[in-house]
This record gives sequence, structure tokens and C-alpha cells, in this order.
Amino acid sequence: MMRIAKFIASSGICSRRAAEKFIAAGRIKLNGNIISSPAININEGDKIELDGKPVIAQNPKIFAYYKPAGLVVSHSDEQGRETIFDKLPKGLLSIGRLDLMSEGLLLLTTSGDMQRRLEKGAFERVYRVRVHGKPTMGSLAPAIAGMTLDGARYKPMKIEIESQGASNAWLRVAITEGKNRELRNVLGALGFPVGRLIRISYAGIELGGLKPGELREETLKL
Repeated sequence: MMRIAKFIASSGICSRRAAEKFIAAGRIKLNGNIISSPAININEGDKIELDGKPVIAQNPKIFAYYKPAGLVVSHSDEQGRETIFDKLPKGLLSIGRLDLMSEGLLLLTTSGDMQRRLEKGAFERVYRVRVHGKPTMGSLAPAIAGMTLDGARYKPMKIEIESQGASNAWLRVAITEGKNRELRNVLGALGFPVGRLIRISYAGIELGGLKPGELREETLKL
């Protein structure tokens, strides 16, 4: 048996939270009857519908996608900007986000349950970051130790200086949480504004040879 909200999320239609909202709004039927509780258990052979259309279970799939800079990670945008989903197959959900000008690895899934688990878990995310200035390990020490900024606590980061140019440096940074604009906020506060940010790994899945806009199916065991 499985809770109906979890079943709907596993179909790839939406997240579990969204499924609960659909149920509360009276949009879900179980065996022809509108239900009001997301805690109902379903059995094999039960018929579930959303707005009169059948909800069909599927094996969760996960994909690696190279998000280009300049695209919004959203199914719609109030400002009318292009989103990643404008050119992707339907039925995909993003696992976390990358902000507008960030690029690189974005994981996508057909499962709302997998989306939730990967977003909530302390999985390592690795980035290559180009910053303005000449950072040293000493000047980056607050980020490595973990720091508080404007009331927000940021966990310790693993940082390596990959290369240093005349006015810019490339860093390799690993974090285990995904606060909004985390790297931009922390590195900027230390005096090293981010000029380019590329995510290269998430939960052990690598960007690899993907090019901007490309999609690749992956295997992930949790």
C-alpha cells in the first residue's frame, strides 16, 4: 500500500506537497469519488484521477541537464523570460534550482518523491567559480569554517584555488546545502564577486561532457 499523495508524486505529475493541495482542492478522485485527505492508502488496481485524467505510476527517472546561463528554472515566469522547460520534454521536475546567470548541472526527474529527497538531503554539490580578485586560502577561511551573513548561517565549504589570473581566479567549491545564491552571497561578502558559476556535480552525478542545453539519462541509487 502507498499513501495517495506519494503515489501522485511518483507519477511525475507534481511534488507531494502539490499533490496534497490538489486533494484539498477536490481535484483528485479515487475510484470515482472525490477525496479530501492525502493520508488515504491506495491498493493495486485502484483508479486515481486528476481533473478527470488518469494518474499512472511509473518508474522514477533522473536526468542530467546542462542549464545554460540566462534561462529561468521554472515552468513559467512572471516576466515572460525563457525557461528551461520551454525546450525540454514534458513531465520533468527540477531538483533544486540554479539562478538566472548560473549554469551547468541541473538534475531533473519524473518523480516528485525523488525530487523532494534529493532537495532535502545533504548531498554534495560541486561548482567551478570564477571570482574577481586574488583570493588566498586565508582570505577564504571564513567560508571554509562556516559563516553567518545577514542572519543566515552557511555551512562550511570545501574550497580549492584552481588558478589565478591578473584580475580573476577560478575556485572549486563543494557545499552540502543549497541556500538561494549561497556562493554569490558568501564569496561576495568576502570581497570576491562571482563572475561565472558552473555546477559540475550533484549527489555524485557529474556534468561530464554535456554541452549547454543537452540532456542525459542517469542512474542513481539512494
